[in-house]
Amino acid sequence: MGNTMRFENRVVLVTGGANGIGRASVEAFAAEGASVVIADIDAAEGQRLAAGLSSATFVRTDVTKMADAQRAVQTAEDTYGGLDVLFSNAGIALYSLIEDVTEEHYERLMGVNFKGHVWMCKYAIPALRRRGGGAIVCTSSVQALSTQTTVPIYAASKAATLAMTRGLSMDHAHENIRVNAIVPGSVDTPMLRNAAKNRTPDNVEGTIASWGRMHPIGRVICPEDVAKLVLFLCSDDASALTGASYLVDGGLMAKLPVILPDAAGETGEVA
Repeated sequence: MGNTMRFENRVVLVTGGANGIGRASVEAFAAEGASVVIADIDAAEGQRLAAGLSSATFVRTDVTKMADAQRAVQTAEDTYGGLDVLFSNAGIALYSLIEDVTEEHYERLMGVNFKGHVWMCKYAIPALRRRGGGAIVCTSSVQALSTQTTVPIYAASKAATLAMTRGLSMDHAHENIRVNAIVPGSVDTPMLRNAAKNRTPDNVEGTIASWGRMHPIGRVICPEDVAKLVLFLCSDDASALTGASYLVDGGLMAKLPVILPDAAGETGEVA
């Protein structure tokens, strides 16, 4: 996109930054000149990642805890002098029919996937304001739009994220703070691989490949694909974009669950 150092002299905080989408985004931000705070509960991976980058620090963060969210933002300000970008990305997946949902299940899913965004934004927005503005991106999911089975609470947490993103964007647009959401499809992350392992312990790659074939592009999404969108939304290239959600799903949400005659003329059945 022209300038390959879009985040030079900028400070970025990434939650869930030790693995998956977060890790790919941390590496991409650092490659474009950012100083990066990596916030995650995985201390070993987070510290290892930070040690390999020229300007990065790790802070162990449980985003469900308000004090941890505050400490993560404070780390950015104390270490690098401020905060310009928050990528609120931490998330987990748990599966259950609603009748089997426990209080612990509910609190954990909503805590990480929704409350985590609330606490991170609560403390990031004043820090962004002190820098004269900035950008926030929150990770949602295609499950917020069209769900599979056994994910009612997960889907609800991701839908709530989209509503919160719109609300925050209206509250803070006049302060030059932009707030958007990303809506990934199936992304090749440790979380996806754990789900595949639970379903088919002896054929993880085969299961992931089958999930990939459900996407029109014929594969699951790479974390680096998502990182490119995140960096765009956080950059000055997206200065007019706020209050919106952006699919990075390989065409999944554009696809109807029907079977029609293919290019060779074979006839299928309409589902």
